[in-house]
Amino acid sequence: MDQLVVSGGAITAIVTAPWAVRWSSIRRTPAALSPATEPACWPPDGSTSQVTTGTGAAGANFQACAALLEAGDDVLMERPGYDPLLGSARLLGARPQRFDRLFDEGYALDPDRVRAAMTEQTRLIILTNPHNPTSAPIAVDALLEVGRLAEARGAYVLVDEVYLDVSHPEVRPAATLGDRFISTSSLTKSYGLSSLRCGWAIASPEVAERIRRARDVIDGNGAIPAERLATLAFAQLDRLIERAGSLLAVNTARLRRFLAASPELEYLDPAGGTVAFPRLRGIPDATRFVVQLAKEYDVAVAPGHFFESPAHFRLGIGGAPAAVDAGLTQLRAALDARIWE
Repeated sequence: MDQLVVSGGAITAIVTAPWAVRWSSIRRTPAALSPATEPACWPPDGSTSQVTTGTGAAGANFQACAALLEAGDDVLMERPGYDPLLGSARLLGARPQRFDRLFDEGYALDPDRVRAAMTEQTRLIILTNPHNPTSAPIAVDALLEVGRLAEARGAYVLVDEVYLDVSHPEVRPAATLGDRFISTSSLTKSYGLSSLRCGWAIASPEVAERIRRARDVIDGNGAIPAERLATLAFAQLDRLIERAGSLLAVNTARLRRFLAASPELEYLDPAGGTVAFPRLRGIPDATRFVVQLAKEYDVAVAPGHFFESPAHFRLGIGGAPAAVDAGLTQLRAALDARIWE
């Protein structure tokens, strides 16, 4: 670890070569990057001015919203979408507006739908990459176009990348695409260290400072023991991501076999993500299935109504292969029993 900056007992940033938190996680080196092709926001000196910490990615997301939104502003969000992101905007008095990412289009991000949903009051566009709950990745060209749309309105684009490191380690954080982008992530989903609640936001120096000031009035800093343990984790990111990738490779193969043998479900290929979002064929609301699955088969999945898609459910495959295999076996038994009827 090259540098640890501590301010007021809180970790301001952890910087490893070549830059900040997210770059360390994808193990880039300066020699692999051409300065002529890097965006203007790239800080070759390893500056910490573009990194702000938060209590998990959820905390970083809320701080970014608090820094950029005022009551009455419009916030544009994807559907299906992650409910706490909607809640953050509403809590701050902003008005969520929606655009759709469609099953029949592989949940791809369509900039034309974003454009059509924007208003004169749009101040923030919130995306997840890969998409939560479906694991669909965002094409960089689509992301750049959304950035141009935001810049034309004086808005920003917040991209929650909490699943990105393990799913698509070759993809740059959105914050490197320009000053209108903010990337958030944590040690939780890709690294399996949820109890540390170590999250961060990467943004332009100006926006990062605004986010930092927002945290000052929310919680100031995280628990010092957790932050100290997080610094140890950052020194082991290569080992952590290798472990996570190995688990995910086994579990993804198992999930694909399960889905291919489940005619009761409609689904998209998980595309390397840690979650999948199948739906029950011909059933408008899977809530009863989800409840009975937990009650009778001791398997927990996230209900689709949490993401405004009640026919679906979200299942995660980031755990130990034996646990994932046992869960899928129980899920198969529940489907055979048609417990939604």
